[in-house]
Amino acid sequence: MLLTSSPLPGWPDARPLGSVRIQAAAGLLLPHDGGPVADLRDQPERWALLTGVAAALRRGVPVLGWGSGAALLGRALGAAIHRSEGGLEWAALPRGAVTHDWVGEVPRHWTHGRAVAWADPELPDEVRLAFLAALPGWADRTPGSPLEEVGGVPALAAVVTEFYARARRDPLLGPVFAAHVQDWPAHLGRVTAFWVTLLGGAADLAPWRGNLNAAHAGLGVRGEHLRAWLTLWEATARDLLPAPAADLLTARARAMGARLGGRQRA
Repeated sequence: MLLTSSPLPGWPDARPLGSVRIQAAAGLLLPHDGGPVADLRDQPERWALLTGVAAALRRGVPVLGWGSGAALLGRALGAAIHRSEGGLEWAALPRGAVTHDWVGEVPRHWTHGRAVAWADPELPDEVRLAFLAALPGWADRTPGSPLEEVGGVPALAAVVTEFYARARRDPLLGPVFAAHVQDWPAHLGRVTAFWVTLLGGAADLAPWRGNLNAAHAGLGVRGEHLRAWLTLWEATARDLLPAPAADLLTARARAMGARLGGRQRA
């Protein structure tokens, strides 16, 4: 399944960009649409598209652009944008790209890893077929954020929920939470939002805003509480997540615990 930034009747497997998560797609198509590339002031939708292309590249999603789509792809890779005498915008060669065809000073056909660009508005069949043939070898993806590395919001929320279920039964931690938490659904939501923000955030969730030290001030938390919290958090993460994801959550929790511990000593 391919995603496309504008309708492509001749591509039966192409769906609109945004219809599914970008990392689940086999590739992203950026057809020529004549839209602006160099000057995106007062162009929020175009700017959002450029941001989405950059995010796809970071995740290792193959991207094929032609015409204005190739220029947009070049800009996402940091290339300067120029305008031809006919008014078509085109991208200078991005750093690290390989040129396969030039027309005067214009790099008409270039590649940069999994990015493929054709500067002309009409895409040749040989370029299209070569891109499609390469897709099976480009199926792996790079997480776009630590949040994706742990499995996204659902996996993180499951760890938070299970951790607090265990913490409420813990003889040392349970009394602390019982004394200070009255609305458990709200508390779980706040803690999940905190961890989502800490791990890179999610586009459809509001970021957590607060102060970690202030949130724990006045709770009577001492060193033994912090050690019990970290031990229980690590055990919960390892029970619910693959080892790399659990390692990531544990490392972040230890760093947070070090800050809280330093605050207590001060």
